[in-house]
Amino acid sequence: MSVKTKAFRAALPYTLPICVGFLFLGMSYGFFMRSQGFSFVYPLLMSLFIFAGSMEFVTANLLLLPTFQPVHAFLLTIMVNARHLFYGLSLLDKFKNLGWKKPYLIFGLCDETFSIHCTVDTPEGVDPGWFMFFVTLLNQTYWVAGATLGALLGSVLHFDTTGIEFVMTALFTVMFVNQWEEAKDHRPALTGLGCAALCLAVFGSDGFM
Repeated sequence: MSVKTKAFRAALPYTLPICVGFLFLGMSYGFFMRSQGFSFVYPLLMSLFIFAGSMEFVTANLLLLPTFQPVHAFLLTIMVNARHLFYGLSLLDKFKNLGWKKPYLIFGLCDETFSIHCTVDTPEGVDPGWFMFFVTLLNQTYWVAGATLGALLGSVLHFDTTGIEFVMTALFTVMFVNQWEEAKDHRPALTGLGCAALCLAVFGSDGFM
C-alpha cells in the first residue's frame, strides 16, 4: 500500500461525521445563492477559492451591492475569520517542513479541520503530512460538493428560502451551547457575549456582524 493510500484511508473515517454536516450546510448555501439569482458556477468557485463558510454567505451580499468596495470586503473578511489567526499560531509546529503541502493546509484550514488536527494523533505508520493533507482535502471536497449540489437542486426545486442564510449562525449557536454545557469556566463565553452586546450597542443592528 502506498504512503498516499494509507494516509487517505486513515483520514477518511475522521472526516465522515463532518461530511454529513458540510453537505447539509453547503446545500443550504447553494440554495441561498440560487435564490439570489446566481448560477451554480458561483457557489462552486467560491467554495473552491474562498472556502470560508460564513464569509461565503456574506460575499453573496457584497456581490449584490451597486459598487464593489475591495477594502471593505478585505476588512470584513479579517473580522469574520479573525479566529484563524490563532488557529495558525497553534499549528506552526505541525505544519513545519511539509513542503508544497503547507500552503494548501493553511488555505484549507477551517474549524472542523482544525479540531481534527488538534485532537487526533496521526495513526502509527501513517505519514503526518499526507494525513493532514487528506483531512483538509476531504473536508473541502464535502463543502464544495454540498454547495454545488444545493445550487443545482435550487435550479429545479423552488421554495421560500427566507432565513436560510441564518444556518451558519444557528450552527455556531449550537456549538456555543454545547461548549457552555461542557465547560466549567464560563468566563471566555461571557466575555464573547459581552463584546457582542457592546458592539451591537455601538454600531447598531445594521452595522453589526
